[in-house]
Amino acid sequence: MTRQQKTAPTLTPLELKIMQVLWESGPSTVAEVQSRLSPDLAYTTVQTMLNVLLRKARAKRVAEGRAFRYQAAISRERAAGSAVHDLVKRMFGGSPEALLMAMAEARQISAQELERVARHLASAKSQPEEE
Repeated sequence: MTRQQKTAPTLTPLELKIMQVLWESGPSTVAEVQSRLSPDLAYTTVQTMLNVLLRKARAKRVAEGRAFRYQAAISRERAAGSAVHDLVKRMFGGSPEALLMAMAEARQISAQELERVARHLASAKSQPEEE
């Protein structure tokens, strides 16, 4: 996905928790997802949120008897990319450099990690871009 392409809205905290279950456990029923989340989260809440993720094309489902088995329709990497893109756009005026500078100033990233990022970018630059 190029920077100019529109990215999907980021996941809400509960949507993210549910997606993490789907990424880690694979295709799951509502009851299976609920059992891996907070015990005080109602079955109907999990069902509603899975249907929201379905409408947002973040999850897909397959009928299994009288129930549905849900699975992630987007990868963890794609969701992370959308969240980072949203953060950079909203918090740093679209400047990835400003994000890195803020991380460096807050000591959230070390010089060694920045060097690894630079090497990664250099190697990615030499490879053709995917479409």
